[in-house]
Amino acid sequence: MAFTAQDYKKGQPRWCPGCGDHFFLASLHKAMAEIGVAPKDIAVISGIGCSSRLPHYMATYGMNTIHGRAAAIATGCKVANPNLTVWQISGDGDGLAIGGNHFIHANRRNINLNMVLLNNRIYGLTKGQYSPTSPRGFVSKSSPYGTVEDPFNPVELCFGARGRFFARAVATDAPGTVEILKAAYNHKGASVCEILQNCVIFNNGTHDLVYTKEGRAKNAIYLRHGEKMIFGENNEYGLAQEGFGLKVVSADDPNVLVHDAHCQDKTLQLKLALMGTPLNEKLGPLETADGFPIALGVIRDVEAPTYDDCVTAQIEEVKAMKKYHNFAELLETNDIWEVR
Repeated sequence: MAFTAQDYKKGQPRWCPGCGDHFFLASLHKAMAEIGVAPKDIAVISGIGCSSRLPHYMATYGMNTIHGRAAAIATGCKVANPNLTVWQISGDGDGLAIGGNHFIHANRRNINLNMVLLNNRIYGLTKGQYSPTSPRGFVSKSSPYGTVEDPFNPVELCFGARGRFFARAVATDAPGTVEILKAAYNHKGASVCEILQNCVIFNNGTHDLVYTKEGRAKNAIYLRHGEKMIFGENNEYGLAQEGFGLKVVSADDPNVLVHDAHCQDKTLQLKLALMGTPLNEKLGPLETADGFPIALGVIRDVEAPTYDDCVTAQIEEVKAMKKYHNFAELLETNDIWEVR
C-alpha cells in the first residue's frame, strides 16, 4: 500500500511562526511516506521541550515522556515490540543535558532507534536559557554575562559512545532532511540525525550561515558515500588531506577525497563532522569559524550487531535450554498433587 504525507499528519502544530520544528515536521511526514511503513507500525517517542511536542502531530503511536528520558522509553518500546519502527525526537537540552546519559548509552548499545536531535542551541520551552550546545560567551537569561563553558558537539558524543550512524541536515532544507531520515531508517542500529534549526524567539539566526539555500551553497558541503568531496557555489572547491588534517583545494585537484561513510575507522569522518567549528585559525575561503564548510548528509554509516536483536536471540537461546517454556509447563516441573 502506498502512503502519502497526509497519512502521517494529525492535529494543528503549536509552535511559533517560523520555528524550525514546522520545517522538520513536514520533512518527517514526507520521509515516512517515502519509506512506506504503515502508521500503525511506527512509534514516535519524545521528552520535554518545544521539539518534544512533535508526537502530538503524528498519526502514529506516540508518547510525550518526561524530561531527558525519551531514549529510555524508546529503548523499552523497541525491545518489547521489535517489529515497531521507533523514532525518538529530542532537543539539544532534553537530549544532551538531562538526557545525555541515555543518549550515549543508546549509541553504545546500538539499539535500533532513529534518534533525531533538533539543535537550536537554546532552551526554548523554558524561555531562553543556554543549552549544552550554546557557544562559549553566549548571552542568555541564565547567562546574562555570557557562558563560561565550552559546548558539546553532538557528533563527538555519538562517536565517543561508539555510535555507528551520524547524519546532519538543516531544517529549512527539505530534500536534505528527507534524504538523511531515509538513510537513518535503512541503517540497522542506533542512528543519530542532527537537525540544525532556528529558534526565532530566543536564538534567532544561530545557523544563519547555512539556513538559506544560498548560504548552504557557499558554506556547506553535502557528503555522499562514494562521491568526491566538492563544494562551493559552483562546485569550485574540494577537500584534500594535509598531514593529519584537511585542507581546501581546487575541485580539479587530483587529491580531492572521496567520502567513505562505511569506513570502520572514524578518524576522517569525525574531522569532517567537526568542520565549521572554531578549532583553529581561519584557513579557507568560507565565512565559517575555521574556513571549512559545514558538513551535511550522512557522515558515518557502519553496520554492527544491535542490542534488540541480541536480547531477542539471547531470550530464545535461554528458553531452548529450559525444561519449561510457559507458565503451565513451569508448574509441572515440580511435584503435583491432585485434590479430589
